[in-house]
Amino acid sequence: MGLREWLIPQDYIFFDLFDKQTKIVTDAAQKLVVLTEDFTNVKEKQHEIVLLEHQGDEVTHEIYEQLNRTFITPLEPEEISRLASGLDEVLDFIDGTTEMMLYYSIESTDSAMIELAKLIHMQCTQIEGAVHGIRSIKNPKYIEECCIEVNRIENLADDILAHAITDLFQTKDAMTIIKLKDIYEHLESATDYCEDVANVLSDIAIRHS
Repeated sequence: MGLREWLIPQDYIFFDLFDKQTKIVTDAAQKLVVLTEDFTNVKEKQHEIVLLEHQGDEVTHEIYEQLNRTFITPLEPEEISRLASGLDEVLDFIDGTTEMMLYYSIESTDSAMIELAKLIHMQCTQIEGAVHGIRSIKNPKYIEECCIEVNRIENLADDILAHAITDLFQTKDAMTIIKLKDIYEHLESATDYCEDVANVLSDIAIRHS
């Protein structure tokens, strides 16, 4: 350790907080998969995701609090802010989608919802691995591979959304079209924010490698 680092040690609490935040997001994504695959006891399952969303908000708030009072940070302040914000958005859209399912009183989920939920969970798993990797950035290639996979999955989500909406507009029930279109697009937006998070992680890996 150099003299500067000894005099002004970097605050590595951010890595602990990001590990905690990504674990919450991944857990919520897993519960979203369970909900879409078994659309029963919806209110109870949705409440579990709401609780995770609240936990995520607390962690996000703590990250910003630490950022405001830490002089030397292990990552650039903008990187920390963008990463925290992106993860928060993913969690918000997972939570928001389940709220739509509940309040729209849909009777069942369909294959598009299930597949999109699975893709979100796959992305979150990759993000969790990449976030853990930025703690030391000993293997930037691994972080990059995770990010590339997140981006690949987002492209799959785009295709699923396009096909789902095309099929949806073959129906004649306007209310059903409105409800399901909202849900599809909310799910796909979660994959977009996962891609945003991956882009931040990729930038970190490149800049710190």
